[in-house]
Amino acid sequence: MVVIGGGFIGLEMVENLKAQGIEVVLIERDMQIMPPIDKEMSLPIQWELEKHNVTVKLGQSVTAFKESGDHLLVETDKGMSIETQMVITSIGVVPESDLANACGLDIGPRGHIVVDKNLRTSDRSILALGDAIEVRSAVIDQKTALPLAGPANRQGRIAADVISGRGRFFRGVQGTAVCGIFSLTMASTGASEKTLKNQTSIDYDVVFAHPNNHVGYYPGATPIYMKLLFDKMNGRVLGAQAVGESGVERRIDTIAMAIQMNATVFDLEESELCYAPQYGAAKDPINIIGMIAANVMRGDLHITPWQNMGKDNAIVLDVRDPDEIECGPIPADISIPLNQLRQRLNELPLERPIQICCAVGARAYNASRLLAQHGFNTSLLSGGAETWFCVQE
Repeated sequence: MVVIGGGFIGLEMVENLKAQGIEVVLIERDMQIMPPIDKEMSLPIQWELEKHNVTVKLGQSVTAFKESGDHLLVETDKGMSIETQMVITSIGVVPESDLANACGLDIGPRGHIVVDKNLRTSDRSILALGDAIEVRSAVIDQKTALPLAGPANRQGRIAADVISGRGRFFRGVQGTAVCGIFSLTMASTGASEKTLKNQTSIDYDVVFAHPNNHVGYYPGATPIYMKLLFDKMNGRVLGAQAVGESGVERRIDTIAMAIQMNATVFDLEESELCYAPQYGAAKDPINIIGMIAANVMRGDLHITPWQNMGKDNAIVLDVRDPDEIECGPIPADISIPLNQLRQRLNELPLERPIQICCAVGARAYNASRLLAQHGFNTSLLSGGAETWFCVQE
């Protein structure tokens, strides 16, 4: 079986086909699975697919279907030819706006119906809603279109109120979504870094964290790979993405509500959330990633983006233990376990910036605070080696 398109529908089809014992080849034109999220957040999903023996072909477009006896041949622009009995395409959504266009309504550049905040079209007696309309982002000031059931249902309620003469308006979409892929859940809300890179009105920052879904001493704790984007000027939460086995959607739902309320990373830091050992921790993953971002905002922590690792005359310090480094080495200049760092300060140059890494970030933060108190210029490689393995792919 060939599935074309590695977005939400494509991944759901792959999972269900594999559950029926069917071998699957997944072809995606982009260089990553799940193109709406940032690439480094998509790597755990790709690894999960490969773990379940799904053949993943990235960066390829299907160019032809040809008959081959009782089978089809699927050909790509990279010269690949796959013989299959069935093809499922999930290559995106195109709005069906022919009727609106024939009526003379304004249509956006991608074929979506243009509406105002009351969901009225260019003909005020006609309202439109759902996947076919162009809306505004609730996070950054730009037009967008998102085919999601939640916003469409809310638009229906608002349209009914507008027709009834009530002064309702649609405040925009932030793109909260979730998808299950075998044992993993991926969820996201707000703006991605891809989107933020393509605008100039917001100066943003990024932090990563890998907290457990609940306390480690309670059986079954698993990590959640989290990414948080926020406004450098005021700490306003702009977006978040998370991947993990359990508790992912709960955390993204919390951040989604924070975005609706224009909350900041300081609000995440102070969030009072449910705690019992089997559900969370005294410092929930929401608190943890909020605390990291709040430390950045206060100037207590400096983050170096992974793409700048080792640049500007900096040295990379790995504070993991030797057995951890042996299992997962990264290109560090110096390796000193955290519990030896205080006794080995003489091995580090005061005149050069030091970028610190550990497994997930906690020990690197402690090392950063220790070194800063001794006059070193330090920064954190956010999310540790767990993040590095994803950003290098």
